[in-house]
Amino acid sequence: MLFVTVRHDIHADGVHAISEEQDIVFREASTTPTPPPGPAAPPPACDFATTMSADIVRLFRYSALTFNGHRIHYDRAYAHDVEGYPGLVVHGPYLGTLLMDHFLRRRPGARVTRFEFRARRPVFDLAPFTLCLNDKPAARSCGWPARRRGLHDRHPGGRR
Repeated sequence: MLFVTVRHDIHADGVHAISEEQDIVFREASTTPTPPPGPAAPPPACDFATTMSADIVRLFRYSALTFNGHRIHYDRAYAHDVEGYPGLVVHGPYLGTLLMDHFLRRRPGARVTRFEFRARRPVFDLAPFTLCLNDKPAARSCGWPARRRGLHDRHPGGRR
């Protein structure tokens, strides 16, 4: 297994505008299929939920948009036969993007100054998943994706 940290600093007109840091995990090729993860401990109650599906077209487009050529996101035969996944892997950053969209739709006009996200368990395109958001009036909110069968670990996201 190889862990890589990638950092992007974006500047506009010579002024630092945003920083992004990603920790990426690369694993060796699998020789046996990877079973889907079992259920995790239940997260807090979901105050606002929306159900999503990640189809091959959305996953391919997100791969293109983010210059991510890893075939586990859009080539079902490769994901299953070579990498051993049960289905296409939904991008962790795509889940983060969907969670932020879900948050902003619930709180139009919110000024997001910080967003933290950690993909702890894979989501596959085999079944719809639910984007959950709690209703905290304080400066911090949390959101997480949940699968139909079993839940994913809570994914922290916040605004200040």
